[in-house]
Amino acid sequence: MSLSCAVVCVLLCFSHSSHAPAVNLQRFIGCAVREFTFLAQKPGCGRLQIITDACWGRCETWEKPILDPPFIESRQRVCTYNQTRFITVQLPNCSAGVDPYYTYPVALRCECGVCVTSTTECITSV
Repeated sequence: MSLSCAVVCVLLCFSHSSHAPAVNLQRFIGCAVREFTFLAQKPGCGRLQIITDACWGRCETWEKPILDPPFIESRQRVCTYNQTRFITVQLPNCSAGVDPYYTYPVALRCECGVCVTSTTECITSV
């Protein structure tokens, strides 16, 4: 049986909230914009700490067995970007010939939606 489609976003993997949340995140069901901090880096440049807004949450997901192939009916939704803007920063201490610019998304609105593999890393099977 497959696991739910999950968003594995760089901002979530290497980040943490920089301030105390206003709601109990252990019980929160839904999708919201939340502040995250991460280190922007690329080969040949130094690191730069970035504070940005990203999507965070849990969306309703379910699976049930059916008699016909593929033998499972499912609804797998993920917390994902609905509206974004992009910011470009200059990384410090870049080697000669290395592009010092780094562009990242800032979440303006988030929603529970289908996992789109062109913009999100989705787990499709285990």
